[in-house]
Amino acid sequence: VMWMWGGFALDNATLMRFFSLHFILPFAILGLSGVHLLFLHQTGSNNPLGLNSNFDKITFHPYFTLKDILGGIIMMTALMGICFYYPWALGDPENFIPANPMLTPIHI
Repeated sequence: VMWMWGGFALDNATLMRFFSLHFILPFAILGLSGVHLLFLHQTGSNNPLGLNSNFDKITFHPYFTLKDILGGIIMMTALMGICFYYPWALGDPENFIPANPMLTPIHI
């Protein structure tokens, strides 16, 4: 545990290590996923029967690329619709209670 913390206690070194890990890890996963897709499209997936299944393949670029772009546009439109037209729909109801500086809430 000490090598992960960077010392005997949680300190600035621990925060820097975890921040670096959380910043670099998504890019590493994205790169490895890209390499995986590259090799998968170059060689194809494994066929345990040994049969040639080229007759039912669909090319990736025009069909699946447009399908993914359309799905992304639909999701972004839905998210932007919620954000712009109903901005407080998913918020906490306690955010609308006016603050009273003379009274400390019970749960604190």
